[in-house]
Amino acid sequence: MVKSCWKPSIEGDSRGCLDGLLYKDLGQHVYGDFSMAVVQANSLLEDRSQLESGSLSSSRRSGPYGTFIGVYGHGGPEASSLINDNFFCNFKLICNGLLCIANAGDSKVVLSRSVRGTKEVMAMQLSTKHNVNSDAIRDELRSLHPDPQIVVTKHKVWRVKGLIQISRSIDDAYLKKAEFNKEPLLPKFRLPKLFQKPILSAEPSLSVHKLHPEDQFLIFASDGLWEHLNNQEIVKIVQPSTRNVSSQKLSTKTTSLRH
Repeated sequence: MVKSCWKPSIEGDSRGCLDGLLYKDLGQHVYGDFSMAVVQANSLLEDRSQLESGSLSSSRRSGPYGTFIGVYGHGGPEASSLINDNFFCNFKLICNGLLCIANAGDSKVVLSRSVRGTKEVMAMQLSTKHNVNSDAIRDELRSLHPDPQIVVTKHKVWRVKGLIQISRSIDDAYLKKAEFNKEPLLPKFRLPKLFQKPILSAEPSLSVHKLHPEDQFLIFASDGLWEHLNNQEIVKIVQPSTRNVSSQKLSTKTTSLRH
C-alpha cells in the first residue's frame, strides 16, 4: 500500500556511492524530507534500512497517509535482508501527527526538539535499547531467568550467556529454541545445558509519540552509529545541515571515529 522511497543495497540501489558510503542526499516522503546513508564497515553489509511512504489504504488514492521507516541491524546479513524484503517487524510509522515505534534490539530513534526562547536543541531518545550494558535490561533478564549466568561479562562487555549483547531480536533462534542450539551450530554458540524457555525475546517495545511544532527531525540508526556518538552529539552534527546531506555527514563522521 505504501511505495518504496529508497532501499539501499550492496548491489548499488542508491543515488550515490563514495568510498563505501551509499547515500541518498535528499528525498521526500508524505510528511517532509529525508536523507539516508549506509556505510559498509565489515566485509559484509549486514544492516538494512528502508523508507516507504504513501497512502495506507488499499486503493492507494485516499488517506490516511503514512511513512514507514525500518532499520534492521544484525550479526550477519540473512536475517536483516529477510525482514527488509518481507516484513515490517522493527519499524517506525509516522501518521496523522503520531510517531509509532516498535523496536527489538539496539537500533534507536532520536528526536531533535528546539528549546523555546533559545537557539539550543535537545536530543530525545524515543525508543528502548535492549542492550545488556544497561542495568535495567540486565535486571529485566534476571527477573525472567533464575539462572545466575544469564548475563556475564566477557572481554569487559556484558553479554547474554556470554554470547550476545542484546536481549531481544527477530532472529537468533539458537537462544530461543533448544532444538537450534546444537549441530550444525558452531561450537562457540552452543550452550552446555539445554534450556526450557526462550532466553531471548522477539517481542518489541512499543511506544507512541505525538509530534509537536518544536520537533525538528528524527534520526533512525543501528548500533554502528550509537556506539561512537551520543544522542546530543549526533543531533548537533545534523541540526545545522538538515537539508544538506546530513546522513552523509553522520556516516562520514562515524567512519572517521572507527579508525
